[in-house]
Amino acid sequence: MLSSHKIFGFVTMLYLLLFAIHLVYFALKKERVLKVMWIVLYVTFGLHAAGLVLRWVESYKLGIGHAPLSNFYESLIFFAWCIALVQIIMKKRLIYPIFTMLSSVIALAFMGYASLSPSVDKTIQPLIPALQSNWLHIHVLTCFLAYAAFAISFLAGLLSLFGGRGIIPPASTLEEINYRSVMVGFPMLSAGILTGAVWAHYAWGSYWSWDPKETWSLITWIVYALFLHARFVRGWKGRRIAILSVVGFMSVIFTYFGVNFILSGLHSYGSS
Repeated sequence: MLSSHKIFGFVTMLYLLLFAIHLVYFALKKERVLKVMWIVLYVTFGLHAAGLVLRWVESYKLGIGHAPLSNFYESLIFFAWCIALVQIIMKKRLIYPIFTMLSSVIALAFMGYASLSPSVDKTIQPLIPALQSNWLHIHVLTCFLAYAAFAISFLAGLLSLFGGRGIIPPASTLEEINYRSVMVGFPMLSAGILTGAVWAHYAWGSYWSWDPKETWSLITWIVYALFLHARFVRGWKGRRIAILSVVGFMSVIFTYFGVNFILSGLHSYGSS
């Protein structure tokens, strides 16, 4: 019988195929290859979504029905799906294949780690009482959409700092993609922090407890607030704004991975 694990395994191979298709495009420079790439991306995104839905159904069959957003394995899978979603939403902006290739590589890394790492528990687990709330869906969705948008901003900043000519978009285009990505991600992160505070009050009786992940989420929010302030008020462009986008995503990565593996708190699930 088809399981979510099998679907996710196939989806991981499709992300690898996307990477290979991009290499073919860079070798041949044929527009037909890009059309094939977008078709494969849509199929990958659809199957990825189907795997998430099936895992949700599987949890109900176990009598512990909940959205697949509760442990580290599920968060890795969902993070990768959000990156694919943002790619599709920003298709008109991401017309340069280097972006879709690198975004697919990030998604592939998350899927591969979730599927292959022996330290990641892939079993469906019951929710602890504090997580049994509809706030879970809103909070996690907004946070991970923000993270995915910031991943695109990070790529734009990285290419601005270290990219050369040829397959790299012009500096003005990279800066526009960087800005637009942050404009998508910042309101999402703000909503994620706010819904998390409301949820914390509902679950633990306090809006803010300076849990490590809360603290690092706030640090991340401040970095991207500085990004927007520097662009709008100070008129920063070029290298300085690119550095802020890279620093911001490093904060995102620490918020996600570092808090799970290095720090302990209410949001830690690196061992689950």
